[in-house]
Amino acid sequence: MKLGSRWLPWLFIGPALFLVGGYLVYPTLNTIYLSFFEVPFGPRPEVFVWLENYEYAFTNNQMLIAFRNNLLWLVLFTLLTVSLGLILAVLLDRVRYEALAKSIIFLPMAISFVGAGVIWKFVYAFRPAGQPQIGLLNALLGLSSPQFQPEAWLIDKGTNNFALIAVGVWIWTGFCLVILSAAYKGIPRELLEAARVDGANEWQVFRKIIIPAMSSTIAVVATTMVINVLKIFDIVYVMTSGDFDTEVIANRMYKEMFLLRDFGQASAIAVILLLAIVPVMLVNIRRFQEQEATR
Repeated sequence: MKLGSRWLPWLFIGPALFLVGGYLVYPTLNTIYLSFFEVPFGPRPEVFVWLENYEYAFTNNQMLIAFRNNLLWLVLFTLLTVSLGLILAVLLDRVRYEALAKSIIFLPMAISFVGAGVIWKFVYAFRPAGQPQIGLLNALLGLSSPQFQPEAWLIDKGTNNFALIAVGVWIWTGFCLVILSAAYKGIPRELLEAARVDGANEWQVFRKIIIPAMSSTIAVVATTMVINVLKIFDIVYVMTSGDFDTEVIANRMYKEMFLLRDFGQASAIAVILLLAIVPVMLVNIRRFQEQEATR
């Protein structure tokens, strides 16, 4: 009886462990293994190259551009999505059409990232000056100012990365809004009213009470956005394919594997991306454990 009760839990979790091992653990270990080899496409054997693939990843010009762009995404995307989500959560709590407004802002999350990329590619579409502008943004700016010259938003290296980040912010702000709004509604209203009675203005209430009370939720949402942005791929692939200095790490990994057929270098890039994401995931897990411990 004791033997049966000991093995019974493994009988239930065994299939799940098998799937996790087959679809997550083994591919991860195999990717780490391949990152130390030159893995040509075809019948030629693998060649052990030690750290050459990693040296390539940190010295190749396109990879350096990808690292720079991922850092830009990391800062702007995370800051904008979390900040806008927090501000909207506070402001919309005071309006009668709160549910409708939140639904509209959250709606982009229902669209696939590929679909969103296609939509915004038409928004940013460009034609030379003097021709009818089929891109919504250029058309609207042209109507508002006759002196406006159409802008190649996705080609101009001064604007294209910011244009792509704007698409990501448009998609993910609704997610941040919903999570942060739930945390905001958990703050006792008596606490806010007491601060106002004591003479605190709205900015002081926001800075001294709302933000500290929501700090743990803000941290979780921020780390979630960081994880998402480190592996950003869909928007860049659909809208620019990484051209015009818009390359990001995940898109570069895709090109190395499926276009250049260099599986060793692609694996090294994948390992670097994994190492960048793991610390953020661990921080998120630790915060979650701390929250569970205080309940």
